[in-house]
Amino acid sequence: MLKQRILTAIVMLGLLIPAVVASDPVGFVVLTAIFMGAGGWEWARLNGLSHRVALASAALCTGLCASFWVLGLADHALPTLWVVVGAAWVGLALWLLRAGVAAWLPQPLAARWGGGLALLCAAWLALVQARLVGIDFLLSSLLLVWVSDVAAYFAGRAWGGRLFHQKLAPSVSPGKTWEGVVGAVLGVLFLAFAWRALDAAGVTPGGSLFSRLGSVSALFLAVSVVFLTAMGVVGDLLESLFKRAAGVKDSGVILPGHGGVLDRIDALLPVLPLALLLCTV
Repeated sequence: MLKQRILTAIVMLGLLIPAVVASDPVGFVVLTAIFMGAGGWEWARLNGLSHRVALASAALCTGLCASFWVLGLADHALPTLWVVVGAAWVGLALWLLRAGVAAWLPQPLAARWGGGLALLCAAWLALVQARLVGIDFLLSSLLLVWVSDVAAYFAGRAWGGRLFHQKLAPSVSPGKTWEGVVGAVLGVLFLAFAWRALDAAGVTPGGSLFSRLGSVSALFLAVSVVFLTAMGVVGDLLESLFKRAAGVKDSGVILPGHGGVLDRIDALLPVLPLALLLCTV
Protein backbone atom coordinates (compact mmCIF):
# COMPACT_ATOMS: atom_id res chain seq x y z
CA MET A 1 0.00 0.00 0.00
CA LEU A 2 2.79 2.43 0.90
CA LYS A 3 4.60 1.65 -2.36
CA GLN A 4 1.40 2.34 -4.30
CA ARG A 5 0.89 5.64 -2.48
CA ILE A 6 4.44 6.77 -3.22
CA LEU A 7 4.29 5.78 -6.91
CA THR A 8 0.92 7.48 -7.37
CA ALA A 9 2.18 10.63 -5.64
CA ILE A 10 5.24 10.71 -7.92
CA VAL A 11 3.07 10.40 -11.03
CA MET A 12 0.68 13.09 -9.79
CA LEU A 13 3.52 15.49 -9.00
CA GLY A 14 5.12 14.70 -12.34
CA LEU A 15 1.95 15.90 -14.05
CA LEU A 16 1.12 18.76 -11.72
CA ILE A 17 4.45 20.52 -11.23
CA PRO A 18 5.21 21.19 -14.93
CA ALA A 19 1.63 22.43 -15.41
CA VAL A 20 1.90 24.77 -12.41
CA VAL A 21 5.23 26.34 -13.32
CA ALA A 22 4.62 26.65 -17.08
CA SER A 23 4.39 30.23 -18.32
CA ASP A 24 1.19 29.39 -20.21
CA PRO A 25 -1.56 28.36 -17.75
CA VAL A 26 -3.59 26.41 -20.35
CA GLY A 27 -1.98 23.08 -19.46
CA PHE A 28 -2.84 23.64 -15.79
CA VAL A 29 -6.39 24.61 -16.74
CA VAL A 30 -6.92 21.46 -18.84
CA LEU A 31 -5.32 19.10 -16.33
CA THR A 32 -7.27 20.42 -13.36
CA ALA A 33 -10.56 20.52 -15.30
CA ILE A 34 -10.16 16.83 -16.11
CA PHE A 35 -9.24 16.13 -12.51
CA MET A 36 -12.32 17.98 -11.30
CA GLY A 37 -14.45 16.06 -13.79
CA ALA A 38 -13.23 12.85 -12.14
CA GLY A 39 -14.37 14.36 -8.84
CA GLY A 40 -17.78 14.95 -10.38
CA TRP A 41 -17.97 11.30 -11.38
CA GLU A 42 -17.12 10.23 -7.83
CA TRP A 43 -19.66 12.62 -6.35
CA ALA A 44 -22.44 11.15 -8.48
CA ARG A 45 -21.48 7.63 -7.41
CA LEU A 46 -21.39 8.68 -3.72
CA ASN A 47 -24.99 9.78 -4.17
CA GLY A 48 -26.02 6.40 -5.54
CA LEU A 49 -26.40 7.46 -9.17
CA SER A 50 -25.81 5.10 -12.07
CA HIS A 51 -22.59 4.72 -14.02
CA ARG A 52 -24.14 6.52 -16.97
CA VAL A 53 -25.26 9.48 -14.86
CA ALA A 54 -21.85 9.57 -13.20
CA LEU A 55 -20.16 9.84 -16.61
CA ALA A 56 -22.57 12.63 -17.55
CA SER A 57 -21.72 14.37 -14.27
CA ALA A 58 -18.02 14.17 -15.09
CA ALA A 59 -18.65 15.64 -18.54
CA LEU A 60 -20.86 18.37 -17.10
CA CYS A 61 -18.30 19.32 -14.45
CA THR A 62 -15.43 19.43 -16.95
CA GLY A 63 -17.58 21.32 -19.45
CA LEU A 64 -18.57 23.96 -16.90
CA CYS A 65 -14.94 24.46 -15.94
CA ALA A 66 -14.02 24.89 -19.60
CA SER A 67 -16.87 27.38 -20.02
CA PHE A 68 -15.66 29.42 -17.06
CA TRP A 69 -12.23 29.63 -18.68
CA VAL A 70 -13.57 30.59 -22.11
CA LEU A 71 -15.77 33.26 -20.55
CA GLY A 72 -12.76 34.71 -18.75
CA LEU A 73 -14.24 34.43 -15.26
CA ALA A 74 -10.86 33.59 -13.75
CA ASP A 75 -9.53 36.97 -14.86
CA HIS A 76 -11.95 38.93 -12.68
CA ALA A 77 -12.19 39.40 -8.92
CA LEU A 78 -15.26 37.53 -7.72
CA PRO A 79 -15.72 38.47 -4.05
CA THR A 80 -19.49 37.95 -4.11
CA LEU A 81 -19.07 34.42 -5.43
CA TRP A 82 -16.48 33.60 -2.79
CA VAL A 83 -18.76 34.98 -0.05
CA VAL A 84 -21.59 32.74 -1.25
CA VAL A 85 -19.37 29.67 -1.60
CA GLY A 86 -17.68 30.31 1.75
CA ALA A 87 -21.04 30.76 3.46
CA ALA A 88 -22.22 27.49 1.92
CA TRP A 89 -19.26 25.61 3.39
CA VAL A 90 -19.65 27.21 6.81
CA GLY A 91 -23.38 26.50 6.74
CA LEU A 92 -22.81 22.85 5.79
CA ALA A 93 -20.34 22.49 8.62
CA LEU A 94 -22.63 24.01 11.25
CA TRP A 95 -25.53 21.88 10.07
CA LEU A 96 -24.14 18.49 9.10
CA LEU A 97 -21.32 18.08 11.60
CA ARG A 98 -23.92 18.60 14.30
CA ALA A 99 -26.84 16.66 12.78
CA GLY A 100 -24.80 13.87 11.15
CA VAL A 101 -25.58 11.39 8.40
CA ALA A 102 -29.23 11.16 9.45
CA ALA A 103 -29.77 14.75 8.31
CA TRP A 104 -28.00 14.32 4.98
CA LEU A 105 -29.67 11.24 3.52
CA PRO A 106 -33.29 12.56 3.52
CA GLN A 107 -32.31 15.60 1.42
CA PRO A 108 -33.54 15.60 -2.21
CA LEU A 109 -31.11 13.75 -4.46
CA ALA A 110 -31.11 16.53 -7.06
CA ALA A 111 -30.13 19.10 -4.44
CA ARG A 112 -27.30 16.94 -3.08
CA TRP A 113 -25.97 16.14 -6.54
CA GLY A 114 -26.31 19.65 -7.96
CA GLY A 115 -24.97 21.38 -4.87
CA GLY A 116 -21.91 19.15 -4.81
CA LEU A 117 -21.12 19.75 -8.48
CA ALA A 118 -21.55 23.51 -7.98
CA LEU A 119 -19.03 23.52 -5.12
CA LEU A 120 -16.58 21.43 -7.17
CA CYS A 121 -16.77 23.85 -10.10
CA ALA A 122 -16.41 26.85 -7.77
CA ALA A 123 -13.31 25.26 -6.23
CA TRP A 124 -11.85 24.74 -9.71
CA LEU A 125 -12.45 28.39 -10.58
CA ALA A 126 -10.74 29.41 -7.33
CA LEU A 127 -7.81 27.09 -8.11
CA VAL A 128 -7.29 28.58 -11.56
CA GLN A 129 -7.71 32.12 -10.29
CA ALA A 130 -5.10 31.41 -7.62
CA ARG A 131 -2.73 30.24 -10.38
CA LEU A 132 -3.34 33.46 -12.33
CA VAL A 133 -2.68 35.55 -9.20
CA GLY A 134 0.73 33.92 -9.08
CA ILE A 135 2.54 30.62 -8.66
CA ASP A 136 3.71 31.68 -5.19
CA PHE A 137 0.14 32.40 -4.16
CA LEU A 138 -1.08 29.05 -5.46
CA LEU A 139 1.71 27.02 -3.88
CA SER A 140 1.34 28.73 -0.52
CA SER A 141 -2.41 28.02 -0.55
CA LEU A 142 -1.81 24.36 -1.40
CA LEU A 143 0.92 24.02 1.20
CA LEU A 144 -1.35 25.43 3.87
CA VAL A 145 -3.60 22.40 3.39
CA TRP A 146 -0.80 19.88 2.94
CA VAL A 147 1.12 21.06 6.00
CA SER A 148 -2.12 21.01 7.98
CA ASP A 149 -2.75 17.38 6.97
CA VAL A 150 0.78 16.23 7.78
CA ALA A 151 0.96 18.10 11.08
CA ALA A 152 -2.47 16.80 12.12
CA TYR A 153 -1.43 13.22 11.34
CA PHE A 154 1.77 13.31 13.37
CA ALA A 155 0.24 15.31 16.23
CA GLY A 156 -2.66 12.88 16.40
CA ARG A 157 -0.29 9.92 16.46
CA ALA A 158 1.92 11.49 19.15
CA TRP A 159 -0.64 13.18 21.40
CA GLY A 160 -4.00 11.60 20.51
CA GLY A 161 -6.13 11.17 23.63
CA ARG A 162 -3.61 12.81 25.96
CA LEU A 163 -4.83 16.40 25.95
CA PHE A 164 -8.56 16.04 25.28
CA HIS A 165 -10.94 13.36 26.50
CA GLN A 166 -13.22 13.51 23.46
CA LYS A 167 -12.49 12.74 19.81
CA LEU A 168 -13.05 15.48 17.23
CA ALA A 169 -16.05 13.93 15.47
CA PRO A 170 -16.37 10.28 16.52
CA SER A 171 -19.62 9.65 14.64
CA VAL A 172 -18.14 10.91 11.36
CA SER A 173 -14.41 10.13 11.49
CA PRO A 174 -13.42 8.21 14.64
CA GLY A 175 -9.69 8.48 13.98
CA LYS A 176 -9.50 12.26 14.05
CA THR A 177 -8.58 13.99 17.31
CA TRP A 178 -8.54 17.48 18.76
CA GLU A 179 -4.82 17.00 19.30
CA GLY A 180 -4.49 16.61 15.54
CA VAL A 181 -6.31 19.91 15.04
CA VAL A 182 -3.95 21.63 17.50
CA GLY A 183 -0.98 20.21 15.62
CA ALA A 184 -2.43 21.37 12.29
CA VAL A 185 -2.94 24.91 13.57
CA LEU A 186 0.57 25.13 15.02
CA GLY A 187 2.11 23.74 11.85
CA VAL A 188 0.26 26.17 9.59
CA LEU A 189 1.03 29.16 11.83
CA PHE A 190 4.72 28.30 11.67
CA LEU A 191 4.51 27.94 7.88
CA ALA A 192 2.65 31.24 7.48
CA PHE A 193 4.99 33.41 9.53
CA ALA A 194 8.13 31.71 8.22
CA TRP A 195 7.01 32.19 4.60
CA ARG A 196 6.04 35.79 5.29
CA ALA A 197 9.51 36.42 6.77
CA LEU A 198 11.17 34.87 3.71
CA ASP A 199 9.02 37.05 1.44
CA ALA A 200 10.03 40.14 3.43
CA ALA A 201 13.71 39.19 3.20
CA GLY A 202 13.48 38.76 -0.56
CA VAL A 203 14.31 35.04 -0.41
CA THR A 204 10.96 34.16 -1.98
CA PRO A 205 9.06 36.19 -4.63
CA GLY A 206 6.74 37.91 -2.16
CA GLY A 207 3.34 37.16 -3.62
CA SER A 208 2.31 34.36 -1.29
CA LEU A 209 -1.05 34.03 0.41
CA PHE A 210 0.67 34.70 3.73
CA SER A 211 2.28 37.96 2.65
CA ARG A 212 -1.01 39.20 1.25
CA LEU A 213 -2.84 38.39 4.48
CA GLY A 214 0.04 39.74 6.56
CA SER A 215 -0.04 43.06 4.69
CA VAL A 216 -3.18 43.84 6.72
CA SER A 217 -1.62 42.92 10.06
CA ALA A 218 0.10 40.05 11.84
CA LEU A 219 -3.12 39.44 13.79
CA PHE A 220 -5.16 39.24 10.58
CA LEU A 221 -2.66 36.73 9.20
CA ALA A 222 -2.85 34.58 12.32
CA VAL A 223 -6.65 34.62 12.53
CA SER A 224 -7.00 33.99 8.79
CA VAL A 225 -4.72 30.97 8.64
CA VAL A 226 -6.34 29.45 11.73
CA PHE A 227 -9.73 29.91 10.05
CA LEU A 228 -8.50 28.41 6.77
CA THR A 229 -6.96 25.47 8.63
CA ALA A 230 -10.26 24.88 10.42
CA MET A 231 -12.15 24.97 7.12
CA GLY A 232 -9.71 22.45 5.65
CA VAL A 233 -10.55 20.14 8.55
CA VAL A 234 -14.23 20.80 7.85
CA GLY A 235 -13.81 19.77 4.21
CA ASP A 236 -12.14 16.54 5.31
CA LEU A 237 -14.84 15.77 7.88
CA LEU A 238 -17.69 16.52 5.50
CA GLU A 239 -16.27 14.16 2.89
CA SER A 240 -15.98 11.49 5.58
CA LEU A 241 -19.64 12.08 6.41
CA PHE A 242 -20.65 11.74 2.75
CA LYS A 243 -18.68 8.49 2.43
CA ARG A 244 -20.25 7.17 5.62
CA ALA A 245 -23.68 7.98 4.19
CA ALA A 246 -22.77 6.08 1.02
CA GLY A 247 -21.30 3.17 3.00
CA VAL A 248 -17.87 3.32 1.35
CA LYS A 249 -14.32 3.73 2.63
CA ASP A 250 -12.96 5.80 -0.28
CA SER A 251 -14.62 8.13 -2.77
CA GLY A 252 -13.14 6.12 -5.65
CA VAL A 253 -10.21 4.02 -6.85
CA ILE A 254 -8.73 6.26 -9.52
CA LEU A 255 -5.60 7.00 -7.43
CA PRO A 256 -4.04 3.70 -6.29
CA GLY A 257 -3.07 3.81 -2.65
CA HIS A 258 -4.86 7.14 -2.14
CA GLY A 259 -8.47 6.28 -2.97
CA GLY A 260 -10.34 8.76 -5.12
CA VAL A 261 -9.92 12.32 -6.30
CA LEU A 262 -12.26 13.66 -3.63
CA ASP A 263 -10.16 11.93 -0.97
CA ARG A 264 -7.20 14.06 -2.10
CA ILE A 265 -8.92 17.42 -2.57
CA ASP A 266 -11.58 17.42 0.15
CA ALA A 267 -9.73 19.94 2.34
CA LEU A 268 -8.88 22.17 -0.63
CA LEU A 269 -12.48 22.61 -1.73
CA PRO A 270 -13.46 25.14 0.97
CA VAL A 271 -9.97 26.59 1.51
CA LEU A 272 -9.29 27.91 -2.00
CA PRO A 273 -12.43 30.08 -2.35
CA LEU A 274 -12.03 31.38 1.20
CA ALA A 275 -8.35 32.21 0.63
CA LEU A 276 -9.33 34.35 -2.34
CA LEU A 277 -12.10 35.98 -0.32
CA LEU A 278 -9.76 36.88 2.54
CA CYS A 279 -7.33 38.46 0.09
CA THR A 280 -10.05 40.70 -1.35
CA VAL A 281 -11.49 41.87 1.99
